[in-house]
Amino acid sequence: MLRDLNRIEYPREKLIKYGLSKLSDDELLSLIIRTGRKGENVVNLSKKVLNLILKKGINSITISDLTDIKGIGITKASQIISSIELIKRLNLTQKPEILTPKEVYTLMSEYLSSKKECLIVFILNSRNILISKELVSIGTVNEAMLHPREVYELAIKSNATAIIISHNHPSGDYEPSREDCEMTKTLVKAGEILGIKLLDHVIVSTNGFYSFKDNDFTLSS
Repeated sequence: MLRDLNRIEYPREKLIKYGLSKLSDDELLSLIIRTGRKGENVVNLSKKVLNLILKKGINSITISDLTDIKGIGITKASQIISSIELIKRLNLTQKPEILTPKEVYTLMSEYLSSKKECLIVFILNSRNILISKELVSIGTVNEAMLHPREVYELAIKSNATAIIISHNHPSGDYEPSREDCEMTKTLVKAGEILGIKLLDHVIVSTNGFYSFKDNDFTLSS
């Protein structure tokens, strides 16, 4: 039980004093389980439960698996399994956060004053969380010389499911050219073949930015 943790701060005390980030996984679980069993404190019992969950997999663990652990009865097993299910449901209902055009513009700040067009690929995972920002092309003053292969190569290596591309206009005019529109259409088609969605193309300059998505450009063929 918690009183068995001699000379060690209780998980609840650590939570209040330091916050969640200072608690280990087994200490977090011990706050759900609450008590240990005779001869074994709650943190050690939590370690056994975590080891079982890691071994079986969070999607495969059952109440029966949990109650096979000495000290875990039906009540504790129900609390644990319910907590796991709630986490999974919340993860499913939480909408992925996609980089906004304004955020892309901020991340492109180092290229705004460039005398040449620089094309950047923002590589995203399945939750649309930014994995990396990669410079893939440096062109002339009015064009970014590239091939779809260059844009998607790093995304494939990173197991990405989506990308956002952005390039600067040294002229200060952030409106898309005919070439920009054609390039975007080509990249959309290539992405659909590869299974990597192009979420947006943001053109930036010292005077502002233009988002293809926000201007209702069709990002699918």
